[in-house]
Amino acid sequence: MFSRRGFAAMIAAGLTEAAFAQRAAVPGTAPADTVWLNGNEFPEGPPKESIEVMARAIHESNRYHYQEFPAFYGSLAASQGLRAEQILVGAGSSEILHAAVDAFTSPTIPFITPWPTYEAAPELAEFAGHRVIKTPLTPARSFDVHRLAEEAEKAGGGLIYLCNPNNPTSTVTTHDEVAWLVANLPQNTYLLVDEAYLHYATSPEVTTAMPYVKSDKNVIVSRTFSKIYAMAGLRVGYGAARPDLIARMAPYRNNVISFVSARAVLAALDLGPKLIEERRAKIDHTRAELCSWLESKGIGFIRPHANFVMIETGHPAGEMQSRMLAQGVGIGRPFPALPTMIRISIGTDAEMAKFRRVLWELMAA
Repeated sequence: MFSRRGFAAMIAAGLTEAAFAQRAAVPGTAPADTVWLNGNEFPEGPPKESIEVMARAIHESNRYHYQEFPAFYGSLAASQGLRAEQILVGAGSSEILHAAVDAFTSPTIPFITPWPTYEAAPELAEFAGHRVIKTPLTPARSFDVHRLAEEAEKAGGGLIYLCNPNNPTSTVTTHDEVAWLVANLPQNTYLLVDEAYLHYATSPEVTTAMPYVKSDKNVIVSRTFSKIYAMAGLRVGYGAARPDLIARMAPYRNNVISFVSARAVLAALDLGPKLIEERRAKIDHTRAELCSWLESKGIGFIRPHANFVMIETGHPAGEMQSRMLAQGVGIGRPFPALPTMIRISIGTDAEMAKFRRVLWELMAA
């Protein structure tokens, strides 16, 4: 576990949770009417039931409310058919990823990941002096699960990370591929499946890895309420795993989350799967409309399965980011492994209309 001195060094290196979030920020001066398509956030707010609960709860925020959390953990676990000892709640799923890195990697036990992917966990591992093994994507921009298993076998074990759907490519690892990897995990190897964007996937080939948790495999699943539940600023995520794996990760969690956030989550869970279905349908409609437009204009892109899409512009991504911001559209940060592609979050229909107009003007210039 990091000492205070180590944590201070993390801050200096820009590796805190806040720093990771700030990577979504766009450099430069934004016009007043800028639309923000850079953070993979849901374009609407939390459900009104959660907002109402938070408005009431704020009046009680002079108390710590620690006594509420056992029931909260139980309810959250039950929503996935799990027991409370099978989950670990953190400040967004990034805290869970950090805990997994601390618990299951070391200078001699590697973090094994496809690349490019979400940087938080591999960069933390590198900062801590832990070995990081990066494997290339397939020509289809998906993950090579056989290569991941091979690297773990050669290393004598490790922590394999799968972001599914992947950030930034918005591609997926299929049910069959995940099943093969779980069945062929080498000794002393654990699989961390980041399902931050799973709720947006509509392909029947993509399913959750939660059944492997329930069958006591060496699998950890991370989830977040930041995305389709639209609670990014409330910072709630959790990991699911066997109780012994949760116990190994627990010492690296910082503290309990805000009780206001916990109540908002419970109110959202009470709405059941209908909330997810309705929000997924909205994103799917707007996503499909964007893909059809890109195809009609002959603009290349990676077929998306999450609430964002990588688009080929033929220009350096950082340059396009600056030029689009000047026209009132904030887009995602550049990814060095994909130097001429820009990442666009799916916003409202009106926001996407502005994005299409600005992109086409810049591409045609």
